[in-house]
Amino acid sequence: MDTKRENKKKAPCIAVFGTGSDVGKSIISTALCRLFKNKGINVAPFKAQNMSNNSGVTPEGLEMGRAQIVQAEAAGIPPHVDMNPVLLKPTSDVGSQVILFGKAVGNEKAADYHNKKENFFKKVCAALDRLREEYEIVVIEGAGSCAEVNLMPNDIVNFRMAEYADARIILVADIHKGGVFGQIVGTMECLSPKQRKKITGFIINRFRGDIGLFDDGISWIKKKTGKKVFGVLPWYHHINIEAEDSVVIENLKRVSVTNENIPSIAVIRIPHISNFTDFDPISRLPGINFNFIEKPQELSLFKAVIIPGSKNTRSDLKWLKKTGWSGKFLSYTRNGG
Repeated sequence: MDTKRENKKKAPCIAVFGTGSDVGKSIISTALCRLFKNKGINVAPFKAQNMSNNSGVTPEGLEMGRAQIVQAEAAGIPPHVDMNPVLLKPTSDVGSQVILFGKAVGNEKAADYHNKKENFFKKVCAALDRLREEYEIVVIEGAGSCAEVNLMPNDIVNFRMAEYADARIILVADIHKGGVFGQIVGTMECLSPKQRKKITGFIINRFRGDIGLFDDGISWIKKKTGKKVFGVLPWYHHINIEAEDSVVIENLKRVSVTNENIPSIAVIRIPHISNFTDFDPISRLPGINFNFIEKPQELSLFKAVIIPGSKNTRSDLKWLKKTGWSGKFLSYTRNGG
């Protein structure tokens, strides 16, 4: 046994939790990794469990969440599966393929997976311990809303992980979604006194306009919760970090064919779309109109129509037939599409 390694003091952890999904946890965790790196601190990212069909690949050829790969890059270190030991790739509304330390170990229904959470929790704790022994600080990213009371008994990503790591928690809220005061106060009200105590303060993300007009809001939050507001971050349009889940493409369904002289490409938004971030480079090319579309429509205006990869091929094939897409495809190809 390596006594020196066993007696080595574990690195401290800071956790970034959210009032909901897509509030900016990944971006802020990435920023913290770069901030610590720039200060000369050896930092590593960590997320116990990710749910996404947009996985990335490590230099060893193992799968893990894209966010932690980006965060590792921000930290100036190679990505490792210890940074995201469990990855769930949804195959239906009630089941997922389970990726453990970068390798597929089978498909599980949600209820069956919950019954195995204790075993998975031990494994993710071991992964975090290894990171804490190698690095000076670890930035832990939470998942979704940290206040889902029905999920807390089986939680291995949010508070249970923060308690294990004795991590201080920053709670991120998204003012762009509206109701930021309700997001913060509502989240705090759903937590136990012990959990509330671990929240050190808040970050308000995606603010537009004159920040001075929000001073009263900051004061109200401080008075209501007794916690600090660490900062209010402006809305940034130029951050192009690949998304992890389909929440992000919900806003990309509208077709915006504005000029018939500009080539337009359509990607069908199937229910179990996989690796949709593969289309990011195309969507950013100048001179191309790029669209995710869901409802069947006339396709003649599009130079190309793409049916993307699926994590549940049979189910999505049935959906294409049921919704009428198959007829649209036949018409498109017959007319030279």
